[in-house]
Amino acid sequence: MNLSWYNTLNKPPLTPPSAIFAPAWGIIYSMIFLAFCIFMLNKTDKDKKSAIGFFIIQLLLNFSWSPAFFYLHNSILSLVIIILLIIFLILTINSFYKISKISAYLLIPYLLWICFAAYLNFGIMILN
Repeated sequence: MNLSWYNTLNKPPLTPPSAIFAPAWGIIYSMIFLAFCIFMLNKTDKDKKSAIGFFIIQLLLNFSWSPAFFYLHNSILSLVIIILLIIFLILTINSFYKISKISAYLLIPYLLWICFAAYLNFGIMILN
């Protein structure tokens, strides 16, 4: 990913160094994968379809944020995507919680990171 555009932007307070993002995302994606595996392996009579749907939607939103921000350089579209991501991630966590509390808890750091990313996205939008 070419960060030359990103490096020229005015950034809000608390913006971490760029080197922090890759390891943080590595840990978060591992936790997302683990949460989903635990959820899917949980034997239950409860319907998992809506939870799986929410999970897939939030994952697609997650994957669409980077192209909108880094390739299209569209901080407004990126902010809309990340707000939708937060909504669907909360729906996912709530749905997972009904089947597997552990899976839901594993997604909490992801939610916190996404909320922080929304703050950064909003700050970049305002400052640039």
